[in-house]
Amino acid sequence: MPAELNQKLDELARGEFVERSVNVLAFGLPGTGKTHALCAVGYRLVEVGRSVLFIPAYQLVQDLLAAKRNLELPKALRKLDNFDFLIIDDLGYLPQGTEESEVLFTLTAERYERRSLGITSNLLFSEWDRLFQNPMATAAAIDRVVHHSVILEFSVPSYRTAAAQQRNPDNKNDQKRKEVNRQI
Repeated sequence: MPAELNQKLDELARGEFVERSVNVLAFGLPGTGKTHALCAVGYRLVEVGRSVLFIPAYQLVQDLLAAKRNLELPKALRKLDNFDFLIIDDLGYLPQGTEESEVLFTLTAERYERRSLGITSNLLFSEWDRLFQNPMATAAAIDRVVHHSVILEFSVPSYRTAAAQQRNPDNKNDQKRKEVNRQI
């Protein structure tokens, strides 16, 4: 992992960002360690008495949609507000409809400048229109999460792919042979 990324993670592990309601945004391809890193930060926060919730994005959105249908969205948002650090994992893997986008935007707006969000995503900001459907909502959501944030870029190879190649080094050679055979 790059030294600059390690340094940022060490700083985050001290937990001071939570006092200032700073968001932590982790971007990169699948398998690069985004989730692992934010879980480690969350774990350190719990060790010093902070409240942390880790939740996959799809589950959070479904929970908020259910609360909205039951006319309990404000109550659900207050419950989430009890957590000093809310980690939303894998934002952007699944397409969002209008209702999903609305509850997600409402959550980011409610926590803005009051509580810290942690977000892992494989989508660049330029692709967040897939999440929010509406250009104004997209711009507003990005503006809020970025305003007070630390951005972590995981531009490293997938550790899962590397581990698989180490377990089966012949597989890499087989792939090269298949590519050569296709070209012939």
